[in-house]
Amino acid sequence: MASIATSAERAVVLQSHGLRSAAAAGSLGSSSSHVFSPLKVASLRAARTGSSSAKSNVTAVRASSDSEYRTGVKRNHNIGKLQAGYLFPEIARRRRAHLEKHPEAKIISLGIGDTTEPIPDVITAAMAKRAQGLSTPAGYSGYGAEQGEQALRAAICNTWYGKLGITEDEVFVSDGAKCDIARLQMMFGADVTMACQDPSYPAYVDTSVMMGQTGLYVPDTQQFGNVSYLRCSPENDFFPDLASAPRTDIIFFCSPNNPTGRAASRQQLQQLVDFARANGSIIVYDCAYAIYIEDDSPKSIYEIPGAHEVAIETGSFSKYAGFTGVRLGWSVVPAALRYADGHAVRADFNRVTCTCFNGASNVSQAGGLACLSPEGLEAMASLVSFYKANAAILKATFEALGFETHGGDNAPYVWVRFPGRSSWDVFAEILEKADIVTTPGSGFGPGGEGFVRASAFGSRANIEEAARRITKLYS
Repeated sequence: MASIATSAERAVVLQSHGLRSAAAAGSLGSSSSHVFSPLKVASLRAARTGSSSAKSNVTAVRASSDSEYRTGVKRNHNIGKLQAGYLFPEIARRRRAHLEKHPEAKIISLGIGDTTEPIPDVITAAMAKRAQGLSTPAGYSGYGAEQGEQALRAAICNTWYGKLGITEDEVFVSDGAKCDIARLQMMFGADVTMACQDPSYPAYVDTSVMMGQTGLYVPDTQQFGNVSYLRCSPENDFFPDLASAPRTDIIFFCSPNNPTGRAASRQQLQQLVDFARANGSIIVYDCAYAIYIEDDSPKSIYEIPGAHEVAIETGSFSKYAGFTGVRLGWSVVPAALRYADGHAVRADFNRVTCTCFNGASNVSQAGGLACLSPEGLEAMASLVSFYKANAAILKATFEALGFETHGGDNAPYVWVRFPGRSSWDVFAEILEKADIVTTPGSGFGPGGEGFVRASAFGSRANIEEAARRITKLYS
C-alpha cells in the first residue's frame, strides 16, 4: 500500500529533486496527489524525528500511482546537453528505418568508417597462437600491465617513433584511440577550455560536453558554448586561422582529418605547435589515419620541433589492420609534457589508466605485435592500398559528375560538397534513391554543413556498384 505524505514531507521530497515548490514540480504532478512508497514516507518521518533509520530507508518517488517507477537520482545535466544521439548510431537507426520501409533494398554502406576486409593471416595466426596458449599452464596469463606489454610498447616506439625521441615508457597501449580520448578527458577534468577542428570527429566535442567543459548548445550556431570551433574549409586550405583563434587549454587536432581526409602539411603543423607553445596549451593529436599518408605530410606530431613539450598523440590499429572489432590502440604522453605547476602529465595519465583500465586484451596485443613484424607491416600496407584504391574510385566518380571533392589521397574518406543543401537532406536523398548510406557532414560540426563523407571501407564489388548508382542518380 502506498502512503500519503504530509505537505511538509512533500516539500522535503521536492527539495531533494531540486524543486523549491509544488508549482515547479510539473513532472511530479500536483502537490496534493503525490503518492510515495511507505518506506519513503517512513524515512521522511524518521528524519523529522531524528531516527537513524532515515539514513538507510531511502527509496524512490512515484509521480502517481499508475506512472513509471523513478529513482531519486538526478541525471547528469552535462549528458543532458548533448543533442539527440551519437552520430553513427543515428545513421544506423535511419538505415534500419529505410530497410523496414524497403525490405528488398540492397544497401551499400559508405557511412561509418568500419573496415570490411579480413585481417591478414600473419596477424590472426599470432592471435590464435596466443589464445590457444591460454589453455596451457605455460601459456596462461591473467592481468597484465595496465600500460601494455613491454614488447608491444617497444615495437610501437621503434616502428612509429624510432627517430622522434620517444621512449617505451611514454607509450600507453589501449583498447583504441576513442577510449583513450575519454580517459584523457577524465584526466583533464571539467575546468579546462577546449578547441577542435570544425569539422572533426564527434567524440572530441561530445566527451567535452559530458565532462562539463562546455556551455549549452546554441541551435542558431550549431555550437556548444565555451568551445572554440576552428573552421577548416576549402577556403582556408583546411587549416584554421590561428591568428584569430582564442587561447584554450586543450586543442584536439586530427591529421589526416576525419572527415575531410586532408593531411596537414609540415608548415601548418609547425604553426600549430608554435601556437600551443605561445599559449601554454596541450595538443591532443589524433593520428588514426597516418598510415594512409602518401606524400611528405608528417605522420606524427613529434616530427615537429617543440611538440614534445605540448602534445599527446593517440593512435589506433583499427584502420591499419582491420582491428575495429579486435580493439587496440596507443597513446604517447612525453615525459617533457608538464602542467602549469610543473607536474608531469604522464604521471596523471598513468594514474587514470591504472584506475580505469586493466590493460588491453593479451590476445589483441599479440595481434598488435604481429602487425609490427616485417610481414605484418607488409600485410597492413596491402590492406591500406586496397582501401585507397576504393577511395580513388569514389573520388573519380564524384569528380566526373562535377562535384567538388576533397580527401581520398591521404585518407580513406572522400569529402563531397553539395552547395546550398542540407547535409542530412543529401544523406536522405542518396539513401532513398540509391540505397547508399553516407555520412552527413553536419554531423561532424557546423563546418561540415553542405558536405557528405563517403567512406572507402568496403569490398571492391560494393564500391564499384556504389559508383554506378551515384552516377545514375546525379547524371
